[in-house]
Amino acid sequence: MNAALIVDGYNVINAWVELIKLKDLSLEHARDKLIEMLAGYGAYKGYQVTIVYDAHSAAGLTAVETRVSGIDVIYTADGQTADSYIEKMVYLLVRQKETVYVVTSDGAEQMAILGSGAYRVSTRELYRDVLACAKTQEQTYAQNVHTYRRNEVGSRIDAEIMRKLDEMRRRR
Repeated sequence: MNAALIVDGYNVINAWVELIKLKDLSLEHARDKLIEMLAGYGAYKGYQVTIVYDAHSAAGLTAVETRVSGIDVIYTADGQTADSYIEKMVYLLVRQKETVYVVTSDGAEQMAILGSGAYRVSTRELYRDVLACAKTQEQTYAQNVHTYRRNEVGSRIDAEIMRKLDEMRRRR
């Protein structure tokens, strides 16, 4: 089974320079960019990615769970923090013998995560790994594009058969 990567969404948005700049223009665009970056990363690494956001001052709202680009996106209910939601989720997954990585730079949250049996990943570590994976994917793609060769039938069949096919073509 795939390892779970659980991300404290606003913690990451407020830590990555690229997302901070985007957040200043539009929080929604910053969330979308994070999803885009983690979708490719999660697929490449084989992680089931979940991003958890606090209800963000939205009084009276219930929890909302959606799936975008293969990523589970969760907005907690009013009064519930992303940290408490993540702790509960980690507890359940670790009990099911899942490998769980949690991305947060919140010191108290990191201690709780380590105590529950999950692995902690700082926002900085994740950022470096996301960039490294993107670079590796680009290099792999570039190598595959440059080594592409035509795959013609003529190069794979016997010369006698090729001669007979050529005769048939000319008789038309």
